[in-house]
Amino acid sequence: MRGKHKLCRIYFTFVFSAEEIMETAYSHFLLFMALLALFVFVALYKTNAGYGMFYSKNWGWSLSNKLGWVLMEAPVFISMTLLWANSARQWDLVPLVIFLLFQLHYFNRSFIYPLLLRGKSRMPVVIVLMAVIFNLCNALMQGGWLFYFAPEGRYGTEWLLTPQFIIGCLVFLAGMVINIHSDHIIRNLRKKGDNSHYLPRGGLFRYVSAANYFGELVEWLGFALLTWSLPGLVFAWWTFANLAPRAAALHRNYELEFGEEFKKEERKKIIPFIY
Repeated sequence: MRGKHKLCRIYFTFVFSAEEIMETAYSHFLLFMALLALFVFVALYKTNAGYGMFYSKNWGWSLSNKLGWVLMEAPVFISMTLLWANSARQWDLVPLVIFLLFQLHYFNRSFIYPLLLRGKSRMPVVIVLMAVIFNLCNALMQGGWLFYFAPEGRYGTEWLLTPQFIIGCLVFLAGMVINIHSDHIIRNLRKKGDNSHYLPRGGLFRYVSAANYFGELVEWLGFALLTWSLPGLVFAWWTFANLAPRAAALHRNYELEFGEEFKKEERKKIIPFIY
């Protein structure tokens, strides 16, 4: 009997130690991602990521824009699904609702948005690979928290009635509407066969150069609020770190190309009335 008790003590010591190690590793992972976002934020002010308006052959091998977007965004959708499917919390109501909101964005970004793209733009393979790595890391951040590392009972059904969840959902959905509507405006700037450049107008483009980026930033700020979590906040910070420099580059490009016509509108770059 003593031998069995000793084995039990060893087993439980190992299990709980392993859990503590995993939680510590996850915390360090979040810190690393937050610091990496700071590096990305600074780096992107010094060089433009070579896709979309800033596509350059100097970035090396490329593939079609449509395929690039699917390959970039689908991994996070698939990874989150796998993390959910293998979790003991998969049918807990609140984590399930949060998971579905997250997947709603990425279903659109992975499988609908690419099909709506027009033209024959190219995307560098290296950009696709970097995006895949980040998206896999983000799935670990968000899915890891929701389904494995959030304290037991953190997201009980009462969470659905908390101010942060209700307001966060409204902010998230508002951001999604802004993002999708702004993408629609950009897609319809040109008629078929027209290669001219035009200023996007309407919607939030009255206030910022990159209304689509603003919408995405609002989405993930809402997500951080409705989850009230550090992983959600790190993702919102990553979104700003990635999109704010690109919005600034777009703004500069519009100033150079459209001159006074653009300047007199006094748009901000990504956040209305602020930046």
